[in-house]
Amino acid sequence: MKVEIRVFATLRRYLPNLGIGDPKIIEVKPGTTLDEIREMLGLPADEVKVIMRNNLHAEPNDEAKDGDRITYIPAVAGG
Repeated sequence: MKVEIRVFATLRRYLPNLGIGDPKIIEVKPGTTLDEIREMLGLPADEVKVIMRNNLHAEPNDEAKDGDRITYIPAVAGG
């Protein structure tokens, strides 16, 4: 099944071939968790603070479904 991945801010350095806001489409097996996808992408667990699936907050152990739009977001600070 295919899922769409987006990463933002400091996490973009782990997927340098993506343009700003561009998705990465990957194929995963049914039952693959969002945390397993994070590992496949090489995103460090301690840098991912929020996971969104289809624009809703998700948990690392949630299973991905075909066509999901998954976003990994680091901690951000403002000033």
